[in-house]
Amino acid sequence: MRTRTLRFALALVCAGALLPSVAVFAAEPAGAASAAKPATHRVVIDGLKYEPEALTVRRGDTIVWTNKDPFPHTVTATGKFDSHDIAANGSWKYVARTAGDYAYICTLHPNMKGTLRVE
Repeated sequence: MRTRTLRFALALVCAGALLPSVAVFAAEPAGAASAAKPATHRVVIDGLKYEPEALTVRRGDTIVWTNKDPFPHTVTATGKFDSHDIAANGSWKYVARTAGDYAYICTLHPNMKGTLRVE
């Protein structure tokens, strides 16, 4: 009888220790923690083009453009953002704060085009 009582008491203690963690998991929707964290995205400038040419991000995310060409480039969406000259092997970052579609170019090489979609 004493052994059964001891096992029962131990089972209650273990169950009590698990309850707070079960409540935390039940209160948080799946993916809520990861959705709240801003991400960092990378665009490589190489061979007179942006790679990827089109990128979709969420508000609050950071985009880093890195210039792998041996000469400067810009990342310019008129009236929205402008990196100015990014030197060879240099980079520029931008935090996307406003939703929308932003077409951008290199003002030094206008044939270079990219699109940033912020959701």
